[in-house]
Amino acid sequence: MKRRDFVKILGVSATALTIPSCFRQRSRSSARPNVILIVTDDQRYDALGCAGNPIIHTPVMDTLASRGVRFEQAFATTPICAASRASIFTSQYERSHGYTFTKPPLSVGVMNKSYPALLRQGGYYTGFVGKFGIKVEKGSTDAMFDWFRSTSYPFFKEVNGQKRHLTQLHGDMAIDFLRQRPRNQPFCLSISFWAPHAEDDSPQQYFYPEECKDLYQDVVIPPPPNSEPEFFNSLPDFLKNSLNRVRWYWRFYMPEKYQKMVKAYYRMISGVDLVIGRLMKELAKQGIEKNTVIILTSDNGYFLGERGFAGKWLMHEQSIRIPLIIYDPRLSSKLRGRVLAEPAINLDLAPTLLDFAGLPVPSEMQGSSLVALIRNQSHSLRSEVFCEHLWNHPQIPRSEGLRTNGWKYIRYLDHPDYEELYDLRNDPHESRNLAFDPAHQSRLANFRRRCQEWARAVVLSGGRL
Repeated sequence: MKRRDFVKILGVSATALTIPSCFRQRSRSSARPNVILIVTDDQRYDALGCAGNPIIHTPVMDTLASRGVRFEQAFATTPICAASRASIFTSQYERSHGYTFTKPPLSVGVMNKSYPALLRQGGYYTGFVGKFGIKVEKGSTDAMFDWFRSTSYPFFKEVNGQKRHLTQLHGDMAIDFLRQRPRNQPFCLSISFWAPHAEDDSPQQYFYPEECKDLYQDVVIPPPPNSEPEFFNSLPDFLKNSLNRVRWYWRFYMPEKYQKMVKAYYRMISGVDLVIGRLMKELAKQGIEKNTVIILTSDNGYFLGERGFAGKWLMHEQSIRIPLIIYDPRLSSKLRGRVLAEPAINLDLAPTLLDFAGLPVPSEMQGSSLVALIRNQSHSLRSEVFCEHLWNHPQIPRSEGLRTNGWKYIRYLDHPDYEELYDLRNDPHESRNLAFDPAHQSRLANFRRRCQEWARAVVLSGGRL
């Protein structure tokens, strides 16, 4: 697809176009640092101390942010683990890679252009630990990774006669990778924690390491916004009867259950924080801490009772916003500790990793490298973020949306009569739906048109924006 054709579809000037990554100049890093990508599961954007959460205990993550760069406006373009992880690997929207639950495996050809495969082809020693989260054709992981350790539930396992938490085992595996790696190659280690994902088939839901059991005992978690029955009752039936509500009953339907579950969720994240601390010590022990870039993010956000919901899947802030911290120890002191407001998306991770490695980014990738932003060498990459959730599940409404710095538009593909429009500056909790307000019909029509243009452009591009 030609650049001029894409510009024509979206109806913007070439200079204003901020979507297609292959048309922008990327910075090239002359050094070849080691890179570690840490992906948690279901960690929402504000489940970090450094993000303003006064309760959660994440000192190591907070330290990474204080010594690196934190993106306060980072998003998963599809808020579900399968599709989001496919997007992280390939830097493609769900409409482009086509993968989510119940879909056929991603092909070897597609995965040969994933970031681990490209880094491996470019001379990196690549490893993976934890939740792989996607199905791929046989032989794909062999091309992606030199060292591969996939894990699964339950959270507690017997190892050499001892009960160990899965998060701790991920730390053990990651340290094993660091100790046995060849010393004559840079490495890329992808660590994908299952935490803080709930173990859905268990009444307990959230399982945390023993070291974290005393955290938050004397804390009272405040009630979430938009959790009043009156708010939930104002929603259309297809949302009131969704899986988001079913799982709310599993986790949050009584005040005491809400307190227990949210504290356990926080403890799982604190457990991850402890393991990252172990990794940092190992890097220092090996003398490579000054040449190892660490990226921390999550596969999607998470409802903790807001709107009367649990889970993710929808286009609201709690569901699509994710943490994103990039720690590059080579940054000058004056560039550290910054909080960037520029929107970033999960599709940006693969181009960023390749850019750090000084490798070219294939045109199939639809995200953009964040390296120039981290180094304060460029301005924002985009002015709006397109998100989608296309899994055809009877209890999860398919939806898509467009978010700008000030506004959010949501529509439901199987319920076209219901739309949502929010003024995020004046209504950050998305409490007042303005889609049916006569004063906002012109704005609504514009968002409706732009969202359609985005969806069409992603499809027509065939993954080559």
